[in-house]
Amino acid sequence: MVLYVHEEKNMNNLGKQYILDLKDCDRDMLDNLEALKATLTSVMRQTQEEPLGESFYQFTPQGVSGLVLAKGAHVCIHTWPENNYAAMDIFTHNDKFDLETASKQIIEKLGSKTPSITEIERGA
Repeated sequence: MVLYVHEEKNMNNLGKQYILDLKDCDRDMLDNLEALKATLTSVMRQTQEEPLGESFYQFTPQGVSGLVLAKGAHVCIHTWPENNYAAMDIFTHNDKFDLETASKQIIEKLGSKTPSITEIERGA
């Protein structure tokens, strides 16, 4: 079950951000830099724009941090395989980007059994 926490709506909305706390994930996936890169890149392509850039880092002995950036959107992750946990952030001001679908895809790929999502409206 996914828990959504919705922040107060802002009438001057310039974007939307989802903060994902993904618990009870697949430990191997959380330590697989290439699989995480492919997952985040795939999600970002939902903006219907090619990613502008990416940056990923594999920690020793375990864990990955990464970011994929596109025009008006980004998705980033930090993983703790030893805790079966990932912290993620997805932001967009592109109406074509379906944050809920993207979140569900990420939750499925990471195998999170206990996900929670906080939605924040961003604006002036």
